[in-house]
Amino acid sequence: MLGRLPVDEQVETLRATLARNEILVELLGRAAKLDLPGWYLTAGCVIQTVWNVVTGRPPAEGIKDYDLFYFDDTDLGWDAENEVIQTGERAFADLPALVEIRNEARVHLWYEDHFGVPCTPYTSTEAAIDSFAATTCCLGIRLENDDKWRVYAPHGLADVFNLVVRPNPVLAPRGVYESKTRRWREQWPGLTILPWP
Repeated sequence: MLGRLPVDEQVETLRATLARNEILVELLGRAAKLDLPGWYLTAGCVIQTVWNVVTGRPPAEGIKDYDLFYFDDTDLGWDAENEVIQTGERAFADLPALVEIRNEARVHLWYEDHFGVPCTPYTSTEAAIDSFAATTCCLGIRLENDDKWRVYAPHGLADVFNLVVRPNPVLAPRGVYESKTRRWREQWPGLTILPWP
């Protein structure tokens, strides 16, 4: 069982599992060429690829979008972020995927209007990943200069492989967690969704 792998084997198994999603692999390669500071493919596209493989589904099935986060606090204006978004749209235009590119240095500027609670400015992309509504989603991957995969997983990988969704009540409101988990359970009915504390 994948969730019972020794820690030293989990990252390699994650890589092998994610490599089955050809869209994700192609996005990783193209994203690396954009050379964005502190970038990761993260959240749904990563964990949902694992869920699909573990449950015997096509690796890219049901993935709504691919989140590409980066961190650039040298210019917090919308124009700078939009320029990166437009560059990404051109880079990924021929792929059958919606790629959501966001500068995590700017999240505090719009988060409260969108989710109803204030967000302290992040200090890195990793800090943003740490605040996802579910610990299971706190997972990011990227390619380093030598094509080595960098995996950021502050809560480990066991829950991801075991189809367990665990709440992370550090920022996102309960409603965000419950809305996401309702949608996920429809797509992946075998998930174990732990209640909000």
